[in-house]
Amino acid sequence: MNRKSLSQIIIALFIVIGCSEIQAQGVTNKLTIDTQAKTGSFPLIEKGIVPSILTDKADAEVVSIVANAVASDFGLISGLAPKVVNDRTNEEYLIIAGTIGKSAVIDELIKSGKLDVSAVKNKWESYTITTITTPVAGVKQALVVAGSDRRGTAYGLFEISKLAGVSPWVWWADVKPTPRKSLYVVPGTLVQKEPSVKYRGIFINDEDWGLNPWAAKNMDTDIKDIGPKTYAKVFELLLRLKANLIWPAMHDSTKAFWCYKQNPVVADKYAIVMGSTHCDMMLRSNTFEWQHNFENEYGRKPGEYRYDTNKAEVYKYWEDRVNEAKNYEAMYTVGMRGVRDGEITGPETKEGKIALVENVIGDQRNIFKKYFGSTTNALQIFCPYKEVLGLYTAGLKVPDDVTLVWTDDNYGYIRQLSNTAEQKRSGSSGIYYHLSYLGGPHDYTWLSTNSPSLIAYEMTKAYQFGADKFWVVNVGDIKPAELETQFFLDMAWDAKKWTPENATQYVQSWAAETFGTAFSVEIAAIKNQYYQLAQSGKPEHMGMLQFDTNAKNKRLAAYADLVTKVDKLKNRIPDLLKDAYFELIEYPVKGAALMNQKFFYAQMSLEVAETNKKLALDYSQKAKNALEQIISLTHHYNKEIQNGKWDGIITHAPRNLETYAMPKIANPEILSDSLRNPAAFDKRYIEKVITTIEAAKSANVISLSASDFKSKQDIPSDKIITVDGLGLNGKSISRYPFTGKSFKNEEYAQAPYVEYKVNLKAGEYQLSLKSLPTKTINKERNLNLALVINQQAPKFVDADTSKKDKNWTMSVVRGYFEKLVPFKVEKEGETTIRIYLQDTGLALSQIDIDKL
Repeated sequence: MNRKSLSQIIIALFIVIGCSEIQAQGVTNKLTIDTQAKTGSFPLIEKGIVPSILTDKADAEVVSIVANAVASDFGLISGLAPKVVNDRTNEEYLIIAGTIGKSAVIDELIKSGKLDVSAVKNKWESYTITTITTPVAGVKQALVVAGSDRRGTAYGLFEISKLAGVSPWVWWADVKPTPRKSLYVVPGTLVQKEPSVKYRGIFINDEDWGLNPWAAKNMDTDIKDIGPKTYAKVFELLLRLKANLIWPAMHDSTKAFWCYKQNPVVADKYAIVMGSTHCDMMLRSNTFEWQHNFENEYGRKPGEYRYDTNKAEVYKYWEDRVNEAKNYEAMYTVGMRGVRDGEITGPETKEGKIALVENVIGDQRNIFKKYFGSTTNALQIFCPYKEVLGLYTAGLKVPDDVTLVWTDDNYGYIRQLSNTAEQKRSGSSGIYYHLSYLGGPHDYTWLSTNSPSLIAYEMTKAYQFGADKFWVVNVGDIKPAELETQFFLDMAWDAKKWTPENATQYVQSWAAETFGTAFSVEIAAIKNQYYQLAQSGKPEHMGMLQFDTNAKNKRLAAYADLVTKVDKLKNRIPDLLKDAYFELIEYPVKGAALMNQKFFYAQMSLEVAETNKKLALDYSQKAKNALEQIISLTHHYNKEIQNGKWDGIITHAPRNLETYAMPKIANPEILSDSLRNPAAFDKRYIEKVITTIEAAKSANVISLSASDFKSKQDIPSDKIITVDGLGLNGKSISRYPFTGKSFKNEEYAQAPYVEYKVNLKAGEYQLSLKSLPTKTINKERNLNLALVINQQAPKFVDADTSKKDKNWTMSVVRGYFEKLVPFKVEKEGETTIRIYLQDTGLALSQIDIDKL
């Protein structure tokens, strides 16, 4: 049968001639679902009956896949899953889902005038959902999902699930929906226009200690690797989160994505765009494909992965992958780095490297021309990550249609964004961001602690400087970065909904959708405090940090309070959500608290070892207990929840780094053999201890929150805002929007300012300015502030942390950059401190005044 499927013929016969029966309703641009029927409501669940979902065989396969997933969702809610059909059934009510131009059902409804798709037709990943009375003879009412393209239809179908109470994390975090005997769609229309960012996705990375062993044991058991069964679940999650792109796993433990020929097939079925990382060009995964599988693929050992001396071999290696991928929706990383995450092998000089990379890009584009008809017909990105940024800023030329993908510094602070000229590029720009990282100064691959406030601050900055083509986030093993991943992708979908000014409210919104409004306020308080404590020391970094006694006690008390809140709320969480609560809330919070206890009590045992042996033993025992509890919680995660579903997904010691081991204690004889073996842990990645003191200051020190200014003065182009959940003490001030003017030192008086009043005696003082360790937005700007005390001559402060040195290391690990400025007070009394924010992107958190 040709494109006119049977459903098209049936509808053509039964279309009601009288268009006067079109539902008389205004476009509300929203759709609501209620447990009670209202006039004209569409019954999603009523009297144990759920309407079938009608799709068209001629539509994209992802439509059928998602329709079946939605049917399963409704099975969880109602106990009875609806049928997914390709021909109209004899039912009064029907869900109709299809892509404009690909679904006969949808096209006939449009032609008849019953369905208005003018707002979404020919748009990118858009959809409309509406209720239609008597769409065809014999059908009383239909709930219709019409997508502008195949992903638009998929997103629209999953929107129905979400509105019905099904979390995107229904499978990945066991967020079970509340059972319902009745659910109704209130008459209305939802029009979802194009997303803010065109390509949005995740990078699965450093998966050796979680996702890979879990997948091998529980999912792709035939290949004992991350393969098509695992990726099918990943791709469903991406669609539920309205994402469309994958950078697949590529670490040492995992064979290349393209090694398993079903992987790209599954990606295409789920309408997921395939890409590759900043160091894996042209959809190749060099760690496996060049180092280990080249001989299997080509029948000979490879030469050096070096373009200037081994061009023919490298060129064919790339071309063969393009030939294999040409019929899939894919995105190609261009340029060249080393086989692994390192510099390109070749010329010694920077000029030589630049010339070589430009030659590489030219040849890569010749491959695109051969297989796509034009160099511009293939989606291409260039990622100036790590040393590549130095080549780019030194003059490396990248074709205008290639998307520049800027990166953060691996710790959440974006290194550089497009300048005025770069914002005019036809290829636009994008972002590669981290929620998880393996590398110096120290990994953070265990828990996820980058707050929505920080993500919103940096990604809003990126979006305002034109990064609207591509956002990808390194999520490590996916778990336990669920909330943070969803926030990043929610921002990519609608960059204006969540901004630095309201990002701290996101957790409550997320918690209401995930656990219900009854628990959302308490969960938000827990998670936001969790983020705040991690701002001044991630759990993975506690071996690098040293706090004084008061600071330790303050931090221990804060975590104890947090754990108490977690346990009290846990008792009230419904049984069907208890495992989800453990995964999303309890494990990360308790893990962070116990890591702090382990290090602090171990240190405290050594401090009193000579003076109070009984107390030293008590502290030693508490440190030991903390590590044992971390191990026990991890065992519970892997073995005991969901009947062992997550066996292998979490380890308490990724990469066996020393920070996860038992630190030195005053009474090592109490340790079991399993806790006493330092040889099992890798000490190479522990850098020099960073000293930070967060205790109550001495009587001579006055500490001010930057948000506690007495007055401020904005300017017409932008204003000074307070960002909750950002920086020390949970508040920072900054200028907004980020596109505001950058004022030179001689223009400082024109910049917006804040003013503080303090009573000081005459004498010499030192001012400590603590700000977020952010970078200068681009080379057209600085990251300066001007400090004017009692109308004295201004002192200019550069807060930029672009240079990766010891100061940067200290700043990102302890969570703030500090600048010390001496000043003198001539006369006792009220001192006025005025701070001009000359540049955007500077987030000031705290001001300390110390009498010298």
